[in-house]
Amino acid sequence: METWKKNLWVLWVGSFIVSSSFSMVIPFLPLFLIDLGVSKHIELWSGVLFSSAFLAGAISSPFWGAVGDKYGRKPMIIRAGFVLCVIYILTAFVTNEYQLLGLRILQGLLSGFIPGAIALVGTNTPEKKVGYALSMMSTATATGNIMGPMLGGILSKIFDNRIAFGSAGVLCFLATILIILMVKEDSFVPSKDSGSIVNTFKLAANNRPLIIVLILTLLTQFSVMTIEPVLSLYIVDLGHNAKDASLVSGIVFSLVGVASILFAPRWGKYADKVGFHKILLIGLFAGGIGTLLQLPFHNIYWFSSIRFLYGCFFCAVFPALNGLVVRTTKPDFRGRAFSLNQTANQVGGMLGPLVGGAISGIWSIHSVFWITGILLIGTMGLGYWSQRFGKQGQPSSPN
Repeated sequence: METWKKNLWVLWVGSFIVSSSFSMVIPFLPLFLIDLGVSKHIELWSGVLFSSAFLAGAISSPFWGAVGDKYGRKPMIIRAGFVLCVIYILTAFVTNEYQLLGLRILQGLLSGFIPGAIALVGTNTPEKKVGYALSMMSTATATGNIMGPMLGGILSKIFDNRIAFGSAGVLCFLATILIILMVKEDSFVPSKDSGSIVNTFKLAANNRPLIIVLILTLLTQFSVMTIEPVLSLYIVDLGHNAKDASLVSGIVFSLVGVASILFAPRWGKYADKVGFHKILLIGLFAGGIGTLLQLPFHNIYWFSSIRFLYGCFFCAVFPALNGLVVRTTKPDFRGRAFSLNQTANQVGGMLGPLVGGAISGIWSIHSVFWITGILLIGTMGLGYWSQRFGKQGQPSSPN
């Protein structure tokens, strides 16, 4: 088997495991706050916990990207895997919300397993196979997002949330060992450019199509993350108590992942024909409409059905954005380009939960759905407008 194919499948498995461990615990942070005895401002605390890791990641990602370009992406993946293992296990023993916040900040500063895996695939895969490889990597995280919430919900119901955190740490350890033993980073050439963050931003600033992609990534992640921190609380509003809400929320979260597994590869193949940019616009528009359509339904079964349909289309968005990163950059800058894209993602992930938690606390959870849907449609409009700067999403584009 060719090295890039072996790397793809091993990194797929590793990303699946890490994604499962992440989604085992992160969707249930609001409910974990209740277990810790937090009774006031839960929505706001949920937003802070979600945002803290993203803020820390946004700050550190360019640094780790530069280090990766100098020493290789594989060492960065291994480092991040062991960090996640330790942090999740420590989280199982926290006694208050402040300790939990501190660990979330450390997680953001030091982790980056899945972004590193995507960067390795993007920089070690033949150009004509990049679209296929990136779409396959998206199914890894989607599959993990299915298994994780279900497993986390079951563990939370049978035992408690602490067992779920400890189990997530063990899974991250296993994924890291897998990468150490089986991934080989071929044809790695250390960057000749200055590895400073300032130089990275200067080079990126001269690439207008890349800047547009980074803006779209930030806005997309911001839009999605306004709703993520309060979704499990919305399940409680639909009539489920906090204990049962863990399991029900896990199933609802998983439906989007099921849709991604079924449809992401199809969107990837379609992108090879019509271009990543068109697929991005379709996914954003359908994601916005799908979010708004969730508002009228207060029955958990109808709500879940709409969430699944939403996932069928929105699963095209982030693989398309990753594909645009590849299409708009040269190979020797691609590692840093992915780190910048991760920074944009983290900034959006930082601001989104804060805004979502604040809106939910001031008005209602329903208003968050309105905001998310409108933001996604607005991001689609910006993406359509940006086409005047060039057809950067076409498969025939050089870089």
